[in-house]
Amino acid sequence: MNSNNPQLSKVESSNQTIQENNEKDNEVDMTPSATTTDIPSFGWSGYAERINGRFAMIGFIAILLIEILTNTGFLNWAGFVR
Repeated sequence: MNSNNPQLSKVESSNQTIQENNEKDNEVDMTPSATTTDIPSFGWSGYAERINGRFAMIGFIAILLIEILTNTGFLNWAGFVR
C-alpha cells in the first residue's frame, strides 16, 4: 500500500516490523540434540522417552551401588523399613 501521507507510511512500516518480530518470536528452535538427530519436544516423543530411560538407568545403578557398598537393602538404608 503506497500512500503519499508520511505518517500513514510510518504506521504501515511499524505494523510490518511488529508483524515480522511476532513471526520470529513464534518460531520453534529446531536445533537437534548433541546425541541424536531427533528434535527435542514436549510430550510423548521418542527423545523424551530416551532421556527418561537414561535417567532411570542411572537411578537403578545408584540404588545397586548403595546396596553393594552398605551391605543393606535400599529401603533399610533410606529408612523406610526397619
